[in-house]
Amino acid sequence: MEKRTIYSWLAAILCFVVLMVVTPAIPQSEAYHDFADQREFLGIPNTLNVISNFPFFVVGVIGFVLLYHGNYFKLSLRGELWGWTCFFIGVTAVAFGSGYYHLKPNDARLVWDRLPMTVAFTSIIAIFIIERIDEHKGTVSIIPLLLAGIISILYWRFFDDLRPYALVQFVPCIAIPLMAILLPPMYTHSTYWLWAAGFYLLAKVEEAADKPIYKWTHHIVSGHTLKHLCAAMVPVFLTLMLAKRSIQTDRVSLLKTWKIRWTNIKGNDIKGESYACTYTSVPVVESS
Repeated sequence: MEKRTIYSWLAAILCFVVLMVVTPAIPQSEAYHDFADQREFLGIPNTLNVISNFPFFVVGVIGFVLLYHGNYFKLSLRGELWGWTCFFIGVTAVAFGSGYYHLKPNDARLVWDRLPMTVAFTSIIAIFIIERIDEHKGTVSIIPLLLAGIISILYWRFFDDLRPYALVQFVPCIAIPLMAILLPPMYTHSTYWLWAAGFYLLAKVEEAADKPIYKWTHHIVSGHTLKHLCAAMVPVFLTLMLAKRSIQTDRVSLLKTWKIRWTNIKGNDIKGESYACTYTSVPVVESS
């Protein structure tokens, strides 16, 4: 392993240790399990919160099948196959883990809700490293990142401290959009990453507004149910991206692309103004 890689991992570990020292423990609140919509239909407790996880199963299975059959996805690096495999396995497992948790919400079942989501999060980070930084480093990082996610959940479960899990969950939310904008992509359709990040952000807002949304919709649907549906749009957009994209011949970051477009727009405006002319009325002299 290169010295730079070792230094990067040591720096990340040091930052984590400092964060754990300077911040207080975050226990899991029991109020988290008190969801707004607790209705039961057809003998299924918390029905809508349970069945709203079904889209994860559909998208995960479709993505996994297309990944290995038919050459529908453009993958030029071997490490990408492993990364996307872990991602679609995690997405598919969300349907079972989250559904199992919402049948009877408690801390013990919450482990199985968070575990597959963590697998999906950490896989995406590895995929970004493979695509935009270095294939070898990204491929090697898959297992350590997955282990870091699993350990963060075990740490929360045994020590009732959410700090490591919060780090694993929210770092990708910040890092992925930034890397999507700043780092030159290997493939086209990079904006799909931003659409996915936008839907995930919307899902988190809906999760926080679970009870207000349930009240605003006159007890038709809760914020947590909508959160599941919006979060399922993340793998939908990433699957569409894999199906549509092609290798980028000229690797230019989204930020630079936007700057070029903005410069062209401003240039066209200036050019348009320079050729603009005004018309004034000319008096007509009648001949006698």
